[in-house]
Amino acid sequence: MVNLALLGAFIPTFLFVSVTPGMCMTLAMTLGMSQGVRRTLWMMWGEMLGVALVAILAVCGVAAIMLQFPAFFQGFKVAGAVYLTYIGLQMWRAKGKLALPQPGELPARLARRTLFSQGFITAVSNPKGWAFHMALLPPFIDSQLAFWPQLLVLVAIILLLEFGSMLLYASGGKALALFFSKTNRVQYLNRIGASLMFGVALWMLLG
Repeated sequence: MVNLALLGAFIPTFLFVSVTPGMCMTLAMTLGMSQGVRRTLWMMWGEMLGVALVAILAVCGVAAIMLQFPAFFQGFKVAGAVYLTYIGLQMWRAKGKLALPQPGELPARLARRTLFSQGFITAVSNPKGWAFHMALLPPFIDSQLAFWPQLLVLVAIILLLEFGSMLLYASGGKALALFFSKTNRVQYLNRIGASLMFGVALWMLLG
């Protein structure tokens, strides 16, 4: 069903790519701070759906057409960047849904569908993600074997690596939140989270 030699090279390659800090990993860490790891899972489900869609369409050649029309992505990118900037401002001012609570307070929660859509939009609105999958994924598909079984296995591995990496980042954000809460420096963590959110928004616009 798959070429084991190619698979042996594929896993470490995409593991390195997944664990490298990027928009989705930064978003996972930020939400891990403010929402906790369990609720950040909803963002992860949306991100993984977006990554799967991008990977499949990229390999099937749709990306070759879509990358010629960057305006198609511009709506996603601008809308996503504006929204992330808005919630970043709310965190900076220590108010709104993403503001980290003071010690003893319970964190306000974003709706699950909001978290899900945030992850999905972040994944599909990055032209570099399309170009990356289109350039890097096809070489790991053996032309002598059935196409779809190989593609599905590779996409499943990509999603597992993405999930593990995001979980790691979200857990790190949660640990950071607990540390600052215990030292009564929640305001500093709000500023850190806000700065990361601004960074993701800028990344989205410049990507």
